[in-house]
Amino acid sequence: MFLFRSIFWLTIAYVVIKPGVDFHDAATSLSGQAMAASQQIVAEQVQAIECDTIQCIGGKAVLAAVLPSIPSAGAPPMHDEPAAIVVPYPMPRLDRAG
Repeated sequence: MFLFRSIFWLTIAYVVIKPGVDFHDAATSLSGQAMAASQQIVAEQVQAIECDTIQCIGGKAVLAAVLPSIPSAGAPPMHDEPAAIVVPYPMPRLDRAG
């Protein structure tokens, strides 16, 4: 019975996820669209807040400055950039070491 159940679920999985299906492009475009939509919704909600204090106005200004600068999902990660090679310097000798 276990063997038949395994064959059944593996067959269903094979039918749903066919060989040769490229999920990378679909995931990238979908995540980019989701990020743009969520940024738009957050920006609209922030603009709808009525402010009477300087703290509230400052908070809205900070959010307005941060929202456009959020990197999109399609942007390469930061670790793709080459790291600067730093030469290690030895620690200075302690006074008691002479």
